[in-house]
Amino acid sequence: MSKAGYVPNVDVDLHDLDRSEKELLLSHHSERLAVAFALLSTPAGAPIRVKKNLRICRDCHAAFKFISKIVSREIIIRDNNRFHHFRDGACSCSDYW
Repeated sequence: MSKAGYVPNVDVDLHDLDRSEKELLLSHHSERLAVAFALLSTPAGAPIRVKKNLRICRDCHAAFKFISKIVSREIIIRDNNRFHHFRDGACSCSDYW
């Protein structure tokens, strides 16, 4: 993802840690782990659906745009506010928060 231009937004993490530790914490968000598992366990081309009861963070939102473009798959995330349909590096919410 970093070759595609993704830069982690560590400003969303409020812990008093250095940048590398914050990047590690961001990579352990539940929706990222769910999408990673779905990429490994579902057939190529199948859409990925994840439901969570909290709002998706801005860094995960940006990461899913990159992931959807890199793997050419649709990722659908339902958070507590809306559905996010990630296709070809764009989200259906038009980055509205």
